[in-house]
Amino acid sequence: MAAYQPTIGLEIHAELKTQTKMFCRSKNDPFASEANVHICPVCMAHPGTLPVINGEAIRHVLKVGLALGSSLADYTEFDRKNYFYPDLPKGYQLSQYEYPLVSGGRLRDVEITRIHLEEDTASSIHDEATGTTVIDYNRAGVPLMELVTEPVITSSKQAGDFARELQLLLRYLGVSGANMEKGEMRVEANVSVRRADSPTGELGTKVEIKNLNSFRAMERAVEYELKRQEELLERGESVVQETRGWDEGKQVTFPQRVKEGSADYRYFPDPDLPSLKLSEIDAYAASNLRQDMPELPWERRSRYLSLGINVEDAEAYIRDTVLGDFFDAVSEGTDAESARLASNYISNDLVNLIRDTDARDTETKAEMPVSVDNFKKIMDMIRAKKISSRAAKDLLAMTAADGSDPEALASAHDLIQKDDIKQLEDVVETVLEQNPGVVSDFKAGKAAALEFLLGQCMKALRGAGDPNVLRQLLQSKMT
Repeated sequence: MAAYQPTIGLEIHAELKTQTKMFCRSKNDPFASEANVHICPVCMAHPGTLPVINGEAIRHVLKVGLALGSSLADYTEFDRKNYFYPDLPKGYQLSQYEYPLVSGGRLRDVEITRIHLEEDTASSIHDEATGTTVIDYNRAGVPLMELVTEPVITSSKQAGDFARELQLLLRYLGVSGANMEKGEMRVEANVSVRRADSPTGELGTKVEIKNLNSFRAMERAVEYELKRQEELLERGESVVQETRGWDEGKQVTFPQRVKEGSADYRYFPDPDLPSLKLSEIDAYAASNLRQDMPELPWERRSRYLSLGINVEDAEAYIRDTVLGDFFDAVSEGTDAESARLASNYISNDLVNLIRDTDARDTETKAEMPVSVDNFKKIMDMIRAKKISSRAAKDLLAMTAADGSDPEALASAHDLIQKDDIKQLEDVVETVLEQNPGVVSDFKAGKAAALEFLLGQCMKALRGAGDPNVLRQLLQSKMT
């Protein structure tokens, strides 16, 4: 098979968190338990109604653009994108064509073409048993941000990494829940291939893949489509420019319709909405937007890695902000070594406690099972060599159970590390007497024998012995 060059561009829609819909006062609640309760004459396109622009939605999109290093528009307007479908009550969609709110920018080394604002469509609900479709208009008119990348992505992994990082950004900025399973974030991939020896700048025929409800589905769909197009070209056939869906069960793309061009939508400026000169509105000034800007995901990642936190733990803290905020609180004011110590116990022992006790729901951001103060006390005792690593694990579990003070628990359960050499020597001698075979193994060169004996000493001391001192005593008495 000849060598082919993949070219991928993404179109990503995200529903924005606002109190009301994009052009009316209806509540922005597309997931209401009852259908068609958050609707009004404006979002249902009754004759004589006039839309009003949601300023909060514009501010959300501008903040995304600012975070991406994009150019924020000075002038913008809304256009009518004309097409007929049951989930579109107006017969057109209010969107932006020639003058988007945001242009340019970059994320994960992928260039952004534009970010614009539009209204979402209604939800079509299909009943396969009866063969009927009903429409829920609660979602119709919800503010929808659309981000379009340049066609510069070259692999499914790069596409997935970009989409995941964008999801993080939207959540950090508080502009969208960006939950793909709920449809709050929807990814469409434009995929083409060209022969590697084709002229520079020449692209293959583009196919758009829809119905992608997870990052993993998007990655698999792109992989399949790249392979399908390459096989077509190898057979001397042409790739048809079309929209294709993704069948999760069969793991294949399938044709839906011939892809429209922009001319098919007959864009023109909406006569009922004013154009906006954003530079004349203080709330949209970059200086004002920056005041509300939080630490961004890549900034947080860089800060963690600069402390020497391993990549996996850093990513866990970035994606689970409750866990990340806890790490920040317990490591505040400490040095890098202490921060790494805290991270080790959080990413292993504390995470296991959370998992075992189901102590926290990341959606509701319930409290951690151990308080910041109690966790810091345990770390302080470890650094002061008052307790062993084994005792620290036990104390975490104990204080998680009832919130008791770790220092009091350590005293009550005899976990304070023993520093009486005579007492430690007595324990070592007893262990050696009880395990003559293991002693022989050590003398025969089996290093694992020493660790077994050390474990027996720690068990006898209930984790309250200094393992370094015990190891030295064991070695000296067996040589």
